[in-house]
Amino acid sequence: MVVIFRRHTLAGELLALQLAIIVVVLVAVGAVSVAQSKATFDRVEGRRVTALAEQMASTPLVRIQIDRPAPGEMLAPLVQTTLTQSGVTSVTVANLDGKIISSSNPRLVGTRLPYGDPGVAHARGWSGELGVGSTRELVAQVPVLGAGPDNLGHHLGTVMIGRASPTVWERLVGASSYLLTYLGIASALGLIGSWLLARRIKHQTLGLEPREIAGLAEHREAMLYGIAEGVIALDPQLRLTLVNEVGRRLLDLPDHCVGMSLADLRIEGRLHDVLAGTGDETEARDEVVVRRGRVLVMNRMNVTKDGRRLGSVTTLRDRTELAQLERELGSFRSSTELLRAQAHEFSNQLHIISGLIQIEEHDEVVRYVRALRRHRESLDLTLTSQVRDTAVAALLMAKSSLAAERKVHLRVSQRTALERLEPADSADVATVVGNLVDNAVDAAGAADTGAAVDAGGDADKEAWVEVELRQDASSVEIVVRDSGPGIAPELAHEVFTRGFTTKAAQGGERGMGLALTRLVCERRGGEVAVANTPEGAMFTASLSVGHPAAKMAEGRR
Repeated sequence: MVVIFRRHTLAGELLALQLAIIVVVLVAVGAVSVAQSKATFDRVEGRRVTALAEQMASTPLVRIQIDRPAPGEMLAPLVQTTLTQSGVTSVTVANLDGKIISSSNPRLVGTRLPYGDPGVAHARGWSGELGVGSTRELVAQVPVLGAGPDNLGHHLGTVMIGRASPTVWERLVGASSYLLTYLGIASALGLIGSWLLARRIKHQTLGLEPREIAGLAEHREAMLYGIAEGVIALDPQLRLTLVNEVGRRLLDLPDHCVGMSLADLRIEGRLHDVLAGTGDETEARDEVVVRRGRVLVMNRMNVTKDGRRLGSVTTLRDRTELAQLERELGSFRSSTELLRAQAHEFSNQLHIISGLIQIEEHDEVVRYVRALRRHRESLDLTLTSQVRDTAVAALLMAKSSLAAERKVHLRVSQRTALERLEPADSADVATVVGNLVDNAVDAAGAADTGAAVDAGGDADKEAWVEVELRQDASSVEIVVRDSGPGIAPELAHEVFTRGFTTKAAQGGERGMGLALTRLVCERRGGEVAVANTPEGAMFTASLSVGHPAAKMAEGRR
């Protein structure tokens, strides 16, 4: 025989709990009713039995017969009449010695009268509960005093009249004729309310039972705190409802941030825009945000149910290390592009030489080769005399060839002066120069192409990029100008935060170049800014090199 134990449902547990509460309330109400009934009974019946006892004690028959021999026969009719007419439970008469001489209960005759108070034996009255025979009654004991000339005011005996205390059920019934009706109505309303509450909670929990809800909570905690990405949930009022440890660390949020709004956490600018969303945008894909030295990639999605917006969930990935790897890969990519550009240039020169030989212009071949050699020597001498750091000089040479392929003239300002740098300083300066030159070449090349196809534009206008490097005892300043269209004013303060290239700022593809540039400059105690000039855009970057502050910044990397 297999016994199946069925688990209690949430609705069943709530219903049982509500029923238990109702039972407790009903018991409390009943106890209060019983207490009130008892108090009323003691007050009303106590006065009545006292009045009856006083009336009987003052009766001449009792005063005359109480101290005579065999008084029971004379007092029995009075005792029975009082019992019948008043509806009390017991009537008892005792002499001065406390011996019962007449009682409605014949078995008590001849026994001693129990006193509720010792003062009763000395002509004092008393009322209260007392055990009479096998029952417990509310009694009144009143002294019988003499009225004759021989015994005026003398204590002759005691009259006791009692009323049996009602049972608990009798008290409940006597408390109110409608008490049971009220209790029944209250029970019915409680049952109906409990059932409706259970159904409502069941609906709000999507039909899940407590064990299922607990399982979901455990799985959620394991998922949120087990993944390597940051997760942040916001309600429609932009208050944090959930954030895991990774998300809190990436955004430098306090431990008690849950329940606080973005304004309370002082999250502003680009980060605020991505987390909060704009307009009817339902999601944001791979948004780049620079936050306190970290390059973050964020994906945001709104959460809705039944057409009602519940908030949003945003995931964060730290791409700082990937950005550093991208910088290193960029150097290899630049070398590859340089080799490709030089191969293309050499191929063109060889074609020219080959053509001159074929038409037998041998003297022209010699003059052409000498001109190429003088141009190369002049370029090398000019560049190396101004830029003595070999890594940066080689980078500019490479970028010059690449720019020439894009029909962009890359020139070095006459004010340029850069000495040899430490390897770590040289790498960071080369990173900033390379990223700024790439963006400038993109902007200048795009502007030149646009002018060529625009009938109203100046197709003969030369596209150019100018690089200026200035160095003092503790810092290097890099200025890159271009002949492009410039930066839109509304993007001037966001271009580094968003991680745009100059081309992307015009609506093109997004990149990491400028975001990485800002990251390198800030880590070295510097900054990068952009401004528009009459010719185009001008990027200015500064970073500390060659002193302890720069080395400390490098060490923190």
